[in-house]
Amino acid sequence: MAKIDSLSVFLPVYNEERDIAKTILSVRDTLSEVATQWELIIVDDGSKDKTRDIIEGLTKNDPRIKIINHNSNRGYGASLRSGFYSAKYSWIAFMDSDGQFDFSEITNFIEKQNETGADLVIGYYKERKVSFFKKITSKIWEFLVFILFGLKVKDIDCGFKLISKKVIEKIPQLESERGAFISSELLIKAKKAGFRIVEIPVAHYPATRVGTGRKLNVIIQSFVDLIKLWKKL
Repeated sequence: MAKIDSLSVFLPVYNEERDIAKTILSVRDTLSEVATQWELIIVDDGSKDKTRDIIEGLTKNDPRIKIINHNSNRGYGASLRSGFYSAKYSWIAFMDSDGQFDFSEITNFIEKQNETGADLVIGYYKERKVSFFKKITSKIWEFLVFILFGLKVKDIDCGFKLISKKVIEKIPQLESERGAFISSELLIKAKKAGFRIVEIPVAHYPATRVGTGRKLNVIIQSFVDLIKLWKKL
């Protein structure tokens, strides 16, 4: 099994009371096997159900598990920013917490990094368990990002990545709040700064609830953010 000296992992969370305890405990058990030093950060983005109570109960039993609370729902981008900028170890991984990934696959990410010396190891779906509409809109988005920034990857928005902390420290401050544009922003800025990006296939499972990433206002804001970044860079 591939191992790593130190690893910060964070999970963006919003209204996940049904599955969050299982997810946290699964990630914790894997971390104990693959990392000498580790921390697990749960970023609760203003959950309105019992998610926060469940997380707080688990953090009492292990000081390596921490919680960041957003008082209101600020969006996926804000959750990732909180996770990135609070992580303390030399490598940072994040994974969506809605049951679509198996964190034990982090060993494949670590192996890939050891083989390639890459600064970012990003997942792409072996078989994406989403609607045809989501697949099409994702491909259109990736094409636009390629045209504007020359970034070509198999999946920009896959919510499972391993990143060197030096990437977060060197690239310009991440600004995205709503939607998944932050994944594009991160990769675009990392590429421009000269960091090496490699990809790895990951298993993908159907979501247990409907996300907010394909709401019309979120999609429009993502396009606005894309053009702003293009003008800035």
